[in-house]
Order: sequence, then structure tokens, then C-alpha cells
Amino acid sequence: MEGLASINHYLRFVATLTAVVDPFLAVPFFLAFSATRTQPQRASLALVVALAVFSVLAGAVLFGEAVLSAVGASLPSFRVGGGLVLLLMSLAMLNAQVGSLRQSNAEARELEAGEVSGVVPLAIPLLAGPGAISTAIIAVERGSLAHQAVIIVCIALVCLLCWVTLRLAHRIASRLGINGISIATRVLGLLLAAMAVQTMSEGLKQLFPVLAHG
Repeated sequence: MEGLASINHYLRFVATLTAVVDPFLAVPFFLAFSATRTQPQRASLALVVALAVFSVLAGAVLFGEAVLSAVGASLPSFRVGGGLVLLLMSLAMLNAQVGSLRQSNAEARELEAGEVSGVVPLAIPLLAGPGAISTAIIAVERGSLAHQAVIIVCIALVCLLCWVTLRLAHRIASRLGINGISIATRVLGLLLAAMAVQTMSEGLKQLFPVLAHG
């Protein structure tokens, strides 16, 4: 269909966004926050978190480029900056850590104390943080409305995975354990590192065309 990218582009976006969001990393935090809640309350919280993530990322797709234009930033430079953010996130994930880009120390303390609603910081910035927002904006690349619509559908699929993961958080934790979740996080971190380098490479080639012919 005219105005759409290749299927590989969308598959790559889904894989990258899944690695960036990393719903498995949120499982221990979700369990800690919802420990005193009933099963219906946990199910409701999982849905609210997934919807919040979708709203933030869909908003980034629809308005992200306008914001970049308003501040005078180009997409190629944003690719390099966004790729650097993803690379830093991947390094933390390779150590099975949350990293300060996802969650500050103050936010972690609030979560442990149960002083937050669950949307913050579970949805924002733990799941829909700077890396996920950057990934969504980069994926649009001044595409057509049809392209934006498909990107939003891809975001919805990733958010559906987030909802399922949080909805089954207790089962996942009991089956995988801390070690299993750490391994899954490290694998996603390795994938994210590769995607981050690719994103930075494409941005640098656009900023410095001579690199494309080197």
C-alpha cells in the first residue's frame, strides 16, 4: 500500500519497542506494588498501566515531530541522541538493572513505600520512558497517515504484551523466578544494544553523508 514501509520495518519496530519497554523488567516492581491488593485490583492496575503506556507512545507518534520542529531539532540528530539513550538503557539491562534513565532513586523509594498510584512510575517512566518515546518518534520519520496508523497498531500490540505480562505477573515470577527474569532482561538488553547502534549509525549517516560512502 502506498505510503507504508516494508513489513521488515514494522517487525523491527515491534522488536525494538518490546526490548525498550521490557515488560519482564516491570514484573518485580508490579508485584511489590500490588502485594496488598486483591486479584481484581491487580487486574485493573495492569490494564491502567498498559493504557497509560499506549497513550504516551501514541501521543509521541502523533505529536513528537511537531515538538522536535518547535525546538529546532532534526530527525537525524534525534536518531543519534535517541540511539545513545537506548544504548545506555541496554547497558543497564545487560546487568539486569533498571538504570537511572528508567527510574530515579526518589521514584524507586516512592514505589517501595507505596506512595504512588501505579501509573507513575510503573507506566511512566519505567515502561514508557525516554527510550520508548524516542523509539516511537524515530519510527514515524515524516511518514504518511497510513504509516502512522500502522505504527500505532504496533504500539498497541506491544502494550497488549505489557498487559498480559503484568496480568500474569505472579505466574511469571513463580515460573521464572528472579534468575529467569534477569536472563530475559539481559537477552532483551543485548537485542536493544544492537538496535541502538543501528539507530545511531543511520542518524550519523544522515548528518554526515560522507560516512555513507566511506
